[in-house]
Parts: sequence; C-alpha cells; structure tokens
Amino acid sequence: MSSAIRPGSLTPLRFGRLLLTGAAGGLGRELRPRLKAYCETLRLSDIADLGEPAPGEDLRPARLEDAAAIHALLEGVDAVVHLGGYSVEGPWEAILQANIVGLFNLYEAARKQGVRRIVFASSNHVTGFYRQDEVIDSRMPPRPDGLYGVSKAFGENLSRMYFDRHGIETVCLRIGSSYAEPKDRRMLATWLSFDDLERLVVASLTAPQVGHTLIFGISDNATRWYDNRLASHVGYRPQDSSEAFRASREKAQPKLDPTDPTVIYQGGVFVRMGPFD
Repeated sequence: MSSAIRPGSLTPLRFGRLLLTGAAGGLGRELRPRLKAYCETLRLSDIADLGEPAPGEDLRPARLEDAAAIHALLEGVDAVVHLGGYSVEGPWEAILQANIVGLFNLYEAARKQGVRRIVFASSNHVTGFYRQDEVIDSRMPPRPDGLYGVSKAFGENLSRMYFDRHGIETVCLRIGSSYAEPKDRRMLATWLSFDDLERLVVASLTAPQVGHTLIFGISDNATRWYDNRLASHVGYRPQDSSEAFRASREKAQPKLDPTDPTVIYQGGVFVRMGPFD
C-alpha cells in the first residue's frame, strides 16, 4: 500500500491498487474517473466494453462466475469496490451466477490474495417490503422485495461470515437511487447524488476500522426512511439533498394511489417485478 496513512489509522488515504468491478455500468462509469484520484493504479473489470485505458488504469475483463479469473483479478489488490453483478430484478439463473456464485468467488479470492477490505454494493431492495411510513435502521431484519434483493441479502450475510472467520472488513452500501437527479416522488427519499456516492465509497475505503458495517446509501434528503446512526463510525457526511427537486417531482406526480403496493412499500416498482407468473 501507499505510505499516505492518516495518523493513528489502519487505512491509507491513497492506495497502491484499487479494484473496481462493474466498471462499465452506470455507477461504475461515474466512479471510474473519481476513484483514480485515490490510488496509483485503478484496476477495472466488467464483462461489458471498458473502452480504452486512461493513464493509471488496468483493464481486466472477467466473469464473476469464473473462479480462476476472479482469483487472478484480485492479485496485488489493496481494496475492492464491488459494483459488479446483476443489478435489477430478473431471471433467477442470471442472479444466481453473478450475485451469489460470483460474490462467493470474489470473497474466496480476497481471502486467498490477502485483500483486507471490500466495499460491497448492496441495495435498498434488501429492505424493500418495509413500508414508506416506517424509518428503519440496520438492526432490522431484511425484507427483500424480490430475487435481486434476496441475492443482496445473501451478499451481506456472506460478507459478515468472511469478516467473522477471516477478518475481511466490508462496508455494505444499501444504495438507494443514484442518478444525476431524482426521477420521481419515491426518489425524494432514496436519492443518492453522484458526489455523495463518491463521498460514501471513499469514506468506506478509508475509515480506520469498519468491521462489518451496513449503511444506507442516500443523500441528506428531507424525507427519510433510513437511519444511519449505527454507521456513524464510517464518517460518511452527505452534502446534497433531493429537496431542490421536490416541487417539480410533486407537480409531475400530483396524486398517488394509497392502495398501490409501489406506493405503500419502500421498494417501489420492484415489489411488482420478477419472474413470478
């Protein structure tokens, strides 16, 4: 690792080699140029086209379900930001291979290669069947809204086991809705700006000790379904808010059906999605 260490801490402010999986996805494309500022080499992986490498980038396409490829991918890596996997509700087999088999491969590779910290992109859909009139924290049990949410709950539990047995620290980011701006009234509660996404990931990488932490990935929104006080040790301080978009989003959706499950539950449209004919 780089020698740029915060006094009294166990983690660097600048890493030698960071790995970003899912680098060709929506959030991966946002984080790719941002994370380069925190490392000497940014290793990028995906199964989609990664384009041409910029200075300081190392492109390593790999399928998560390919254990040998993932073992090689983590060689010489100081920390991992894991965005890779199947990112929406969909067929069980696709979710199984990418999000369950693939995540097991990632943690086994981390154990064997000596990687000590992973930032894991979990999801708000782990708790999607809590109601929108509830405020929840990380002590409350998962209530997944579909197979995708189930796979992320598995990831949270798998990472917990790898911390307890092998000491690999993980911050599980229960990411809300990370877009340039909130798209609808639901996202007034779940929105995570791209700048706050960067702040969240960097805090998760550089906090002195995180153990195994669950944290909800949201900006400083006025409407709140999530309580992050149990993750205050991570040091994430959001600076953006969805409030600036409230008037336009409420004008676009002046009426909501209070009997609609997508309005009742925090998971929104995900509570109706999936292969459940």
